[in-house]
Amino acid sequence: SVQFHPEAMAGPEDTESLFDVFINASKSMKAGDAKLHLRTLLKAQLTKMIGIEESSVPPLTRPRKVLVLGSGGLSIGQAGEFDYSGSQAVKAMREEGIQTVLINPNVATVQTAKGLADKVYFLPVTPEYVIQVLKHERPDGILLAFGGQTALNCGIVLHRKGILVQYNCRVLGTPVDTIISTEDREIFSRKLAEINECSAPSFSAETPAECETAALKIGFPVICRAAYALGGLGSGFANNCEELAKLVNVSFSQSPQVLVEKSLRGWKEIEYEVVRDAFGNCITVCNMENFDPLGIHTGESIVVAPSQTLDNHDYNMLRNTAVKVVRHLGVVGECNIQY
Repeated sequence: SVQFHPEAMAGPEDTESLFDVFINASKSMKAGDAKLHLRTLLKAQLTKMIGIEESSVPPLTRPRKVLVLGSGGLSIGQAGEFDYSGSQAVKAMREEGIQTVLINPNVATVQTAKGLADKVYFLPVTPEYVIQVLKHERPDGILLAFGGQTALNCGIVLHRKGILVQYNCRVLGTPVDTIISTEDREIFSRKLAEINECSAPSFSAETPAECETAALKIGFPVICRAAYALGGLGSGFANNCEELAKLVNVSFSQSPQVLVEKSLRGWKEIEYEVVRDAFGNCITVCNMENFDPLGIHTGESIVVAPSQTLDNHDYNMLRNTAVKVVRHLGVVGECNIQY
């Protein structure tokens, strides 16, 4: 099962509740309870363990033609994994009999291979070019989550300008508002606070002066993270105001918003891969542990899957938090959550 992993110190927490059902059922049967319904008890216990989310998904018409924003050039934070996932998305659409149109300027990818997508545009994944394809192809659906940061940023621009509504093109998968919530550092922190999940003390800033004020409130050292940026671009640590000034000049050249937060350099870094469908069903596919501590970018580090140093309590705590966060944000599809 995707829910069970051979962690170094895994325990019985995943299934101990089911054993409780067995014990209680045995006691009831011994006491002569003739109305014992084991299936009902199991369903109630599993619902309590996994949680339930009422679906608010309206009936949607099946798309006729879907535009896929492709992976583009390979780089840290946007590498071969998006070529793979984009290829799988195109295959899935074709299996369902849905026509696929792909935009990807990189000819050296699997997804641009002949015979995969019905039509391929070797164009940059930018709003200007995507608008031209929308005008010409008139798709009734668009996939934003299979092209990395570039595709997400492009989709946000198209949404804010009303282009998708103008051409009656529906976003399939994770809604754009959810994408914005995860990309905008301030909104993301607010969303975590709504479900009582902790995050490092932080302030969002839109000018270098605001960054300095935030850093003085938090106390040095701090880490600056550029929003809507790729592969940690424009992010780094600062130990004083001089280092901060140099760092945020780079950050603001990459992004309109910078998050200044307390430095956690040296802490353990864990990742969970989570999948959720539109009806609220949610599972953690696997968890991973960075070989290097926080402070070294994941793209330049080694990742071990599954994690080797978490005990059973930590593993289950992080998994439950991952599912809770993904459900609250409303992600539809696969996502990665980092601790």
